[in-house]
Amino acid sequence: MPSVRPAPSVADFPMTPQAHFMIVAPVEPSREDGLRELLASMNHRPGVVNPQNCLIPFGEFEPLHFARLVLLDDQTLDDITLHGLPRRDFPRSLAFLGDIDGPADDFLADLAARARGGLRRIFSHCRGFDPGSDLVRWMKAHEHPPATSYVNRPGRTVRQIREENALRVALEAYLDDHAGALAGKDARQTLAELRAFVKAEQRAGRLTLTAARPTPLRWRAQNLLHLAGVPFLLLLAAPLLLLYLPIFAVQLRRRERRDPEFAPRPDAGQARRLAELEDHDVTNQFSAMGSLKPGLFRRWLVSFLLWLVNYTARHVFNRGRLGRVSSIHFARWVFLDNKQRLLFASNYDGSLESYMDDFINKVAWGLNAVFSNGVGYPRTDWLILGGAKDEQKFKYFIRRHELATEVWYNAHPGLTALDQERNALLRQGLEQQTMTDAEIREWLRLL
Repeated sequence: MPSVRPAPSVADFPMTPQAHFMIVAPVEPSREDGLRELLASMNHRPGVVNPQNCLIPFGEFEPLHFARLVLLDDQTLDDITLHGLPRRDFPRSLAFLGDIDGPADDFLADLAARARGGLRRIFSHCRGFDPGSDLVRWMKAHEHPPATSYVNRPGRTVRQIREENALRVALEAYLDDHAGALAGKDARQTLAELRAFVKAEQRAGRLTLTAARPTPLRWRAQNLLHLAGVPFLLLLAAPLLLLYLPIFAVQLRRRERRDPEFAPRPDAGQARRLAELEDHDVTNQFSAMGSLKPGLFRRWLVSFLLWLVNYTARHVFNRGRLGRVSSIHFARWVFLDNKQRLLFASNYDGSLESYMDDFINKVAWGLNAVFSNGVGYPRTDWLILGGAKDEQKFKYFIRRHELATEVWYNAHPGLTALDQERNALLRQGLEQQTMTDAEIREWLRLL
């Protein structure tokens, strides 16, 4: 995609940081069917939410990018028996998670104030929820922070996305309506006309381009501390890590050679149900969970790896790409049940097939490093080789662990992550004080 100027880093511009929440509570078994019916009432049809539904009118909450309500109905609980252990029957739980602009505490307080009745109706199906419970306190008591989270473009708010898309639509309409008059003008004259048009639309109130708010000082300080703190801790631990490395290699290879892989073809009925919830828009949701391989070695390894991934997602892959994958808007990994299970949830562009192909072709080693610690994952060598490269087994594994999301909300339907990046570049070019003729021509190609 053409670029007017190199994309700034997160620290270079004022921004509203993004945050996440995830509330998890066991469902009363006798009330599960009623909960499913209630959640279904929030949709126009399966996979298509009513953003103004009477329980949680998602569309009224401007800071909310994505939200979902999903029953953590793990269909792979028997897989742990492959390791000679008895099946572990975890209670079926409801998870409510979202990605937002600004602090999560502020959002949850606003959510509880404006959707109190709907939230109480939903959570009344969960164990331990009392009609007199303090809603905010109860949600915070059941919150599960992510071990790792990823944001495609930190600081890009819902308001910015919507305003910049409206700007693109207006510019394209102006070019279409004035194609004849602009035909004889050079790139710089065309840019001047477009700037004059936008200013007139802003004065008339038909276009709004809100300036970014100053970055919260507390967040900036915490981010800087995290940026320097993780490498410092790794430097301190380096001598011990180097001493442990040969032992780690032996422990890893022993497990890789004996750990069973289990990736049968997914149940056809479950696959159809999942397919019914997908591809209603250019963006899709994905939720998957499974058990981690038993033993402290795997638990500590995946905890360490996700700690490192969280660092790179926060400070390295914060300009629209996770590795070489540019289709993900938000993603998170969350430990459950005292780190016995792991949940992965993402919002991505395209079909699930293309999404999996993207990962296999571009960052298979990263998939292997984390997900090879899950029960049944296709066999890996030295943690990063093999695994996802066995394409069919990997795709079967993913589909078996995928969850059917009951309710999913997207605040900017029809816009891919690349669309949002293009729209931001359009605005950047309009507001940029100086551009060469070549840069202007490149900018016009965005329209």
